Amino acid sequence: MEHNNKIKKAFWITEDMDREIGAHLKLDNCSSRSEFVMNALKFYVGYLNTKNASAFLPEVLSATLTGTLDGFAGRINSLLFKQGVDINLMAQIIAYDTDIDEGAYERLRGRAIRDMKRTNGRISFKDAMDFQKSV
Repeated sequence: MEHNNKIKKAFWITEDMDREIGAHLKLDNCSSRSEFVMNALKFYVGYLNTKNASAFLPEVLSATLTGTLDGFAGRINSLLFKQGVDINLMAQIIAYDTDIDEGAYERLRGRAIRDMKRTNGRISFKDAMDFQKSV
């Protein structure tokens, strides 16, 4: 039976959920449980259609998160650049004073790659020093 472009549907919910709906009716400015359920269904269907939760976050929260993440990314980029410069400088200094052939270099580079993969980037200078002393 249709009433104001609406059709009546029957569905089951728990008593706890019914109490929660009742408690939140006024918070959502709803005059009835039907209106509350309709709003909830619109929200959820919209969420599923967009697959993007940010479309449902308050703008202030979204802007705050974006600003925070942008600032964080900028700091990380800056630190990585600084670290890259320092590593390059150390490599230049070591290369200036080191007599190593191409084969030894390639073997050390391969070991460095394997160590980084094996330790997920958690290799220390002491680990490298211990390896070099054992060779």
